[in-house]
Amino acid sequence: MRHLHLEKSGIRGLAIAESFSQNSKKSVLSGIVISTDLVIDGFVMGHSTVGGDDATDAILSMFEKLDRADVSFLLISGIIISLYNMIDVKRISEKTGLPVIAITHDESDGIEDAIKHHFPDSYKPKLAEYSKLGSREKITLHTSHNLYIRNEGCTVLEAKQLLDKITSQGSIPEPLRIAQLLANTLLKAKF
Repeated sequence: MRHLHLEKSGIRGLAIAESFSQNSKKSVLSGIVISTDLVIDGFVMGHSTVGGDDATDAILSMFEKLDRADVSFLLISGIIISLYNMIDVKRISEKTGLPVIAITHDESDGIEDAIKHHFPDSYKPKLAEYSKLGSREKITLHTSHNLYIRNEGCTVLEAKQLLDKITSQGSIPEPLRIAQLLANTLLKAKF
């Protein structure tokens, strides 16, 4: 397992965000390789099934396609994407050997009722997956904005230090903001 070497300048990470529309069967996943100095150094694309259970495998596939030994961490925008497609941060960290930080922006009392509503005949496996995600940690960035994270392979303090380093304003770390813009653009382009 690699550690976050935050004392080094320009360490590279892979930031992943998604975009989909309500009538999509697949969501667009975009990944950017970007340094903590905010220099973009590569892209990778993928997709996951809206309402499915393949988000973790999709992210692992993107990481493998990228084939970059210089990537030192993964950032993921969200932990439940594409209408309740859940990301297993622990499995991604174990398979890649890297620290993984999944970020959400809103406080929540949970989504059990929403899962039951959207999957009335098959909610039990989704609820089991959701319960395995564990709780989120609230952190306050140097910009005074709060984020909620799930982290594997690094401490909450290391995650906060990294996120402070790559968030220039507001609450969205710059790598995830760029990955989100790319995902939105690709969705509209309908490649």
